[in-house]
Amino acid sequence: MTASSLRILLMVCLLACAAPRAFALECIVPAKPGGGMDVTCKMLRKVLQSDAGSEPVKLSYLPGGIGAVAWSSVVSKRRGGPDTLVAFSGGSLLNLAQGKYGKASVDDVRWVAGIGIDYGMIAVRSDAPWHNLRELLQAIRKDPGKTTVGLSGTVGSQDWLKMSMIVGRAGIDPRQFRFVALEGGGDSFAALQAGHVQVISGDASEVAHFIAEGRVRILAVLSEQRLPGPLQVVPTAREQGYDVVWPIIRGFYMSPHVPEAEYRRWVEFFDKAMADPAFERQRSASGLFPFAMTGKPLTDYIAQTVAQYRKQSQELGLVR
Repeated sequence: MTASSLRILLMVCLLACAAPRAFALECIVPAKPGGGMDVTCKMLRKVLQSDAGSEPVKLSYLPGGIGAVAWSSVVSKRRGGPDTLVAFSGGSLLNLAQGKYGKASVDDVRWVAGIGIDYGMIAVRSDAPWHNLRELLQAIRKDPGKTTVGLSGTVGSQDWLKMSMIVGRAGIDPRQFRFVALEGGGDSFAALQAGHVQVISGDASEVAHFIAEGRVRILAVLSEQRLPGPLQVVPTAREQGYDVVWPIIRGFYMSPHVPEAEYRRWVEFFDKAMADPAFERQRSASGLFPFAMTGKPLTDYIAQTVAQYRKQSQELGLVR
């Protein structure tokens, strides 16, 4: 073998070693199937399936404590390695701020990527007697105990806060509305369809196929302006006279025990993926809206958001 051939072979070997290996990914959904966390992991699976070098993505459902069980499992090393990502949302950050993950800190995990923004929404069954927020709130004011709201989490959760802010804008004491605490958006929609609750406070990304099937009516979206796509006919709460806007970041974190090189591998993957127009198409199809942040900028953003949530929650007496 000539010296030139040896140099070429050495270069090929170096490039092969430097290239990222095919992804064999587990995506942990810290809730039951059907909610926004599920949407986040399924979107990632679709993105990775478009990569010919990737392996199938395993979705693992780990509900409990509105994300607390998954968080604890990853931090304690019971779950999570270099190819395990965990979905998170703005609700996860709110729970973290309120101490619902125990003594957990923002620094306990590695924040990989924020991939999109979701928005809160209020929905009822398609055969419900209410066609807008005003009608619903009039019914709650008339007989608070007759209308039950299904939501993820309990007092202080983001779904509870959304509804509390809306009823508060209507001059109703937030402590008066009746609610049932459920484990994720999937449970909320199941309870709505079964008639166990009459209203749900949830997220816009969760409702796409329910709308297509004609099973739900969205009374309001909690965005600055109307959302494009299937929800473009739904007025905002602000349009209806209730100035409540609730954006929800969605993304992924991973175990704090993952080596720096593996963490950087994922950050670089998302940086590249989110710059591709194909990613935007998948994001839109998943009911999410543009947001792209990774690595340290995301970590700083998370820290600021949690600090803001903690301050707001302390003012409401919601911090443990």
